Amino acid sequence: MTLLQQPADRTADPARRKIELSNTQARKKRPTKAEQRAETTEQILDEAEYLFSKHGLHGVTLKDVAKRVGVHHTLLNYYFEDKQKLFDAVFGRRAVVANEVRMKALDEYDRETGGNPTVEGALHAFLDTNLDLYGEGGDQWRYSGRLAALVSNTPEWGAEMFDQWFDPVVLRLIEMLKKALPHAAEEDLFWGYHFTTGALMLTLARTGRIDKLSGGLAQSEDFAAVKQRMARFMAAGIQEICGTGEGAPQAES
Repeated sequence: MTLLQQPADRTADPARRKIELSNTQARKKRPTKAEQRAETTEQILDEAEYLFSKHGLHGVTLKDVAKRVGVHHTLLNYYFEDKQKLFDAVFGRRAVVANEVRMKALDEYDRETGGNPTVEGALHAFLDTNLDLYGEGGDQWRYSGRLAALVSNTPEWGAEMFDQWFDPVVLRLIEMLKKALPHAAEEDLFWGYHFTTGALMLTLARTGRIDKLSGGLAQSEDFAAVKQRMARFMAAGIQEICGTGEGAPQAES
């Protein structure tokens, strides 16, 4: 074979070499089946979260979710056994994160104060972390907040879901309030939590009602304004009903 008859060195062609390198890189970057499954699962959860936040559990079908994802509805059964399992997964993935950051904030505040927390300080640790998540976490956390508000006001099974996911962190808050108000009646502390969480759920719902009532002076999207006021407001109320506020009856001398 003469020199002219020898096969050309493919590496000598820069354009061909560039294409081959690009193809090799594409093969290396191709996601694995596990990665593809995880990505599809997240997409399903995101779209389901949006729909559930608008229509609740019973107002959404698996076909509705599949349509938003852009797949046939039978594919959803490959990922989730039924709608209830999908709903539980949607609710649970945010609850895990919310609980983790709140518990961490409560524990850190308790340590910082040497086990002598104030009512307002404990409420800031409990509330502000959630307000940050739902206020600054983007659209998905916005939908999650609205969903939480819906679930919290569903008597048939909402309380059961909140019991399952949030009891430990709520009882941790109550424990700190007992430290701050050692002489308070325990029932008053639980009522204080009840009123606090009611205000929090209304805030997460972002109904826009306060915008109209106030003529735009207060806006339901303004979570920074909520953070400035909610813990302080609730702390004053809790201390009042526990008999330690400014308006509390004074003991006779």
